[in-house]
Amino acid sequence: MDNSATEIQHSWWLRRRLMIGVLVVLAVFFFLLDIALGSVSIPLGEVTRILFGQESEQVAWLYIVQKIRLPKAITAVLVGCGLSVSGLQMQTLFRNPLAGPSELGITAGAGLGVAAVMLGSGSSASLYAIRQLGVSGSWLLVVMASLGSALVLLLVLLIAGRLRDNVVLLIVGVMVGTITLSVVSIWQYFSQPEQLQEYLMWTFGSLGGVIGYHLSVLSGVVLVGLVLAFSSSKALNVLLLGENYARSMGLTVGRTRLLILASTSLLTGSITAFCGPIGFVGIAVPHITRSLLNTSDHRVLIPTTCLVGTILMLVCDSIAQLPGTQAVLPINIVTSMLGAPVVIWIIVSRNNLRSSFS
Repeated sequence: MDNSATEIQHSWWLRRRLMIGVLVVLAVFFFLLDIALGSVSIPLGEVTRILFGQESEQVAWLYIVQKIRLPKAITAVLVGCGLSVSGLQMQTLFRNPLAGPSELGITAGAGLGVAAVMLGSGSSASLYAIRQLGVSGSWLLVVMASLGSALVLLLVLLIAGRLRDNVVLLIVGVMVGTITLSVVSIWQYFSQPEQLQEYLMWTFGSLGGVIGYHLSVLSGVVLVGLVLAFSSSKALNVLLLGENYARSMGLTVGRTRLLILASTSLLTGSITAFCGPIGFVGIAVPHITRSLLNTSDHRVLIPTTCLVGTILMLVCDSIAQLPGTQAVLPINIVTSMLGAPVVIWIIVSRNNLRSSFS
């Protein structure tokens, strides 16, 4: 390698380190800002004091931060990391820049699992009643949503084995998601009005209902999903070269697919179960991260995707609070309004998205 190539590589290395440092600072800033903003504005200094265990000028601020806004901000971090990494894994596994948990029907599969619990198990199985079951209710939602995600992803993987066109595969994913939503619609049609209202509220998406042991369960499951994703980062790099070449390199493709299947199902299933279906994060954030770092190395992409996903979700949640008012927008609406233009901008500005997967 000549000197000029070495200098260019060193320059990119410094730029990536600087970019990651900036992202860490932004993540901390928006975490504090998300806690400070809301119907009751709290100064950033007071938020910092409370988070470091110091007394606050007002007891009400202490209660709001510790009991309401801190769990919500932590949930936003978990959602941003989980959905972003799920989208990154899907785009690499299918070598498709438009793949994501929502686009391939995986989120719809998780919704089917939640609908099976809320709509298919009797008139008293509202989300509120399920949450009153405590930890067992939380695990019931997580298990059913993860199973729904895994079933849809497994079906798409089986079909993918017979297809070579990524666009056709994407259409198949959309169709599988449509079938899944149709099954849910049948359940909705025969459900009681109070069940239907509860389910519709869940579909809007919310970060505010995850507290106490629900947050503990969600944190544990997302952590396991992220560890599985990190452990398969080298295999994901090899998969970028194509499955045939990956096999020639000694990669066990079946085992790698199983790891990605487990990771994506746990991440998407648990987050959808507790927070509702949240779109565009999974597809938008991996592209933003690649644009920032100009790399396809998953050992760098996965942690940086977590940072970018965290920042995006914290910004969306801050906007959803409509600071200074008593109203709160559903988080799914805000992520879609911000995510869709970002995806369009990336597609327009980068004429050859496929170059990231070759």
